[in-house]
Amino acid sequence: MREFIVEADGGSRGNPGPAGYGALVIDAATGETLAEAAEYLGTVTNNVAEYRGLLAGLLAAREADPAASVHVRMDSKLVVEQMSGRWKIKHADLKPLAAQAARVFPPGRVTYEWIPREQNKRADRLANGAMDAGAGGKAAADTRAARAVAGAETATDETTAARTVTAATVGWGAAADMGAPATFVLLRHGETPLTPQKRFSGSGGTDPSLSDVGRDQAERAAALLARRGTIQAVVSSPLARTRETAAIVAARLNLDVTVEDGLRETDFGAWEGLTFAEVRDRHPDDLNAWLASPDVAPTGGGESFTATAARIAATRDKLIAAYAGRTALLVTHVTPIKTLIRLALNAPPESLFRMELSAASLSAVAYYADGNASVRLLNDTSHLRP
Repeated sequence: MREFIVEADGGSRGNPGPAGYGALVIDAATGETLAEAAEYLGTVTNNVAEYRGLLAGLLAAREADPAASVHVRMDSKLVVEQMSGRWKIKHADLKPLAAQAARVFPPGRVTYEWIPREQNKRADRLANGAMDAGAGGKAAADTRAARAVAGAETATDETTAARTVTAATVGWGAAADMGAPATFVLLRHGETPLTPQKRFSGSGGTDPSLSDVGRDQAERAAALLARRGTIQAVVSSPLARTRETAAIVAARLNLDVTVEDGLRETDFGAWEGLTFAEVRDRHPDDLNAWLASPDVAPTGGGESFTATAARIAATRDKLIAAYAGRTALLVTHVTPIKTLIRLALNAPPESLFRMELSAASLSAVAYYADGNASVRLLNDTSHLRP
């Protein structure tokens, strides 16, 4: 079993005030930094920012190796004592974040240690970089000052800061000299039997296959993409409906399919297979809380939109590095596609509820070397019309 060290921090200038977090994952055996993440959070409390940093670090560790054990080092006595079970969590804003953090790894695989602030300089620097970037209006794409980078090289504090703090310019000419971007064409899978019934269908349900209508939609998308001739790689979520859609397209394009676990749909917990009306009838308070905050997970151990966004951001950055200067087709689901669009636009979490994304629709985002992103297409269904 591999062992990781997660160092995390969060801060708020005003408490509540402009806030951000920073986190990094370190291989305990080699000392190599495997991933770094930081994000500007807008106006939240210091404690919320610290928990968000913890959650981002744990998610990045799980992305690196879901079978690893993790030792968390933080200078927040509150988070360490609460997550160790010695202090009760009383604040309503912290309970869902703590619950999400506790579910990232199985019980017993994560330990916690309080360290003095001077020993947490790397996470603190990432958090402050995120706050600086947010306050200066420089935060690009997902308001990140540092991107989660799987396989990042070991670096000194100084070179880490230089690599991770993004001073992105914004404007028509910002990407003119950035070279060819990594372009992701985003294809939602075709219909399943649950799609026309508008039932929650995430990564924790029955994993349905495509219906006959869905297979026809995938064939139509494949024909369009073959005519355009721009796709150089096909990457799929691990769920059956996406793998089946990806296989249909890849066969037409004469490409192989790479499966990426980070592209899976949100886990909707006990709501899987239910309609919105059924969830409202059975879990009204939980549904209202979920609609009101991206930090709240669906009933029964589901995944919050905050946790999904952290996972998608890490996956996005991993794929940007893998397909720099190329065009890759990502065959995935409603929430991952909406999240990629939201992060590219630097839009608030509630924007997820304001996007239409049809089965077998196409969207596209280009990512440039300076950290800027450009949304090029959203919910194109022209290939599905007779």
